[in-house]
Amino acid sequence: MKQTMIFRSLIVAGVISGATLGGYIAQNATNSYPAVAAGAPTMQTAAAVAAPQPGARIAVPDFTSIVDENGAAVVNVSVVGKGEKGGPGVEMPGLDPSNPFYEFFRQFRGQLPQNQAPVQGLGSGFIVRADGIILTNAHVVSDATTVTVKLTDKREYKAKVLGIDKPSDVAVIKIEATDLPVVKIDRNDDVKVGEWVLAIGSPYGFDNTVTSGIVSAKARALPGDTYVPFIQTDVAVNPGNSGGPLFNMKGEVIGINSQIYSRSGGYQGLSFAVPIDVALKVQDELLQHGRVTRGRLGVGIQDVNQALAESFGLKKTAGALVTSVEKDSPAAKAGLEPGDVIVRYNGKDVNTSAQLPVLVSNTKPGEVAKLDVVRKGDSKRLDVTVGELKAEKVADANDSKLEQGRLGVAVRALSPQERQQSGIANGVVVENATGAAATAGIQPGDVILSVNNTPVKDVEQLKQLVSKAGKRVALLVQREDAKMYVPVDLG
Repeated sequence: MKQTMIFRSLIVAGVISGATLGGYIAQNATNSYPAVAAGAPTMQTAAAVAAPQPGARIAVPDFTSIVDENGAAVVNVSVVGKGEKGGPGVEMPGLDPSNPFYEFFRQFRGQLPQNQAPVQGLGSGFIVRADGIILTNAHVVSDATTVTVKLTDKREYKAKVLGIDKPSDVAVIKIEATDLPVVKIDRNDDVKVGEWVLAIGSPYGFDNTVTSGIVSAKARALPGDTYVPFIQTDVAVNPGNSGGPLFNMKGEVIGINSQIYSRSGGYQGLSFAVPIDVALKVQDELLQHGRVTRGRLGVGIQDVNQALAESFGLKKTAGALVTSVEKDSPAAKAGLEPGDVIVRYNGKDVNTSAQLPVLVSNTKPGEVAKLDVVRKGDSKRLDVTVGELKAEKVADANDSKLEQGRLGVAVRALSPQERQQSGIANGVVVENATGAAATAGIQPGDVILSVNNTPVKDVEQLKQLVSKAGKRVALLVQREDAKMYVPVDLG
């Protein structure tokens, strides 16, 4: 399932071994700014720069007070996860393919030592409660066996992961400490495009690095990230900045730095942060219930362009066009049909299809939502009882026969959105590959379509086919846009 744009998670990872890994540092030209007029006031607090008079010089904002007040509440998060045996034909489990070191290890895996090597990663986080509650990214700590938090005063603590929510890429961790410095939070959701913002984090392990820029866009939808209206900035963030805070000029956190757009693995001017209101909602649910509940309609949707707007009798090019309705879903029970265009949800305008999943997911299951739709040029109001979005089940390494014995993969079903985008009707997605599967070259993200030419419909069928197989099986796998047979020696 290939994407035209490459999004990188911002975590630095490596392998602990006897060899020393060289630094990964890119030299950048020094930023140049307009000169500051003599005697011109600098920004010490929240005050914004007044609109310049013709011919006047513009003062560069002064971020020093923000750093002084908040720097101590930004922490370095280092993680260790269990690696796998190296050797020819073996990928490096634990390293995200988007990681800057992934390609290095993939190319030179034949030179790696033939033993278990723990995988180490670096990210960032920030303290939100004085008793040790810290927010970071889910992808920083999701596969960790050990999490260590280092403060700016060099104190180090082992952290406990209290909760992880992968759809929003938010995680809550805790250290056993008291009277810790905390960040200020912007709870007004009043971020404006064009305003100055500041990031603090640990890019490439350089603790408490400060970079700045402006908000480039709001409510940005990214491929594969359905439930987060990202804040886009041009702040220089790099691998290791993951989980670090994004501040406004009041010194308040407005987001968690999460992803970058990159073709090289490093910063290229497009950075994305999870809005802090989204993160706080996830934090509260994880702390109170241990999981996040999200509303569900059960529809496939797409954007409306000008041609579609004219075809469906819309007054403007806006809304979420319903392409499919799942049988017996909340949407089906409410009477929603393919071809309907959802233009408002509970009184809020739906201008793009990316806005609808965010609105629905924030609705409590069981609540009745009001949908304003356009059907064949006519406006309709539909009441829908919102369902609950179930977490996609992933095979567990502790109880899966696949993990324990034969194939060695943790898999899950394709989501409706993945089926729609990829055009794949059947198959299961590989979440993790070990043992025989990893040796054969099966990778996370592969879609297993068949076993010995028998189509795989779900996880249970894959288990049954593998359990009945002989010493070898041929898996038909789809990797991005290509299909291939992969022979696996089950032993």
